[in-house]
Amino acid sequence: MNWEPVLEAVGQAVNGRSETAKAALEKCWDEMVEQDHAQRCVLAHYLADQQEDLESETRWDEQALTEFAHLRDDDLAAIGVSSTAGFAPSLHLNLGDDYLRAGRIQDAKDQVARAQQSVALLPEQGYGAMIRDGVRRLQARVEATKAER
Repeated sequence: MNWEPVLEAVGQAVNGRSETAKAALEKCWDEMVEQDHAQRCVLAHYLADQQEDLESETRWDEQALTEFAHLRDDDLAAIGVSSTAGFAPSLHLNLGDDYLRAGRIQDAKDQVARAQQSVALLPEQGYGAMIRDGVRRLQARVEATKAER
């Protein structure tokens, strides 16, 4: 499968949660073959954000990381990610947030640590700054939750 339908579906998804975006992402997912790990990683990442319940969101975020494990360094170049390692912090950030909201504090802490391992690969401004800030905020939330217990 080429990237065009995936990018169109993702374009709809970046505007927020909607049935149209979710349907477009699911259609692409259904048309994927199991070996399309790069597209499946991206689709799962965005499908997670389209879910209404935490359990489904977590399953999609876990799926994104499962697919990510199969990627080579240039597999996400089609979406403007020059090195796949630069996509990892966002995946870990999202899954860590899921785990924290589910009360899985240690799992959330582990995802923060994994995100921190690769944030240095992100650009200083824009997307990189946003993800780094998200990781810092998640870490603070995890620490606050641990202190409350």
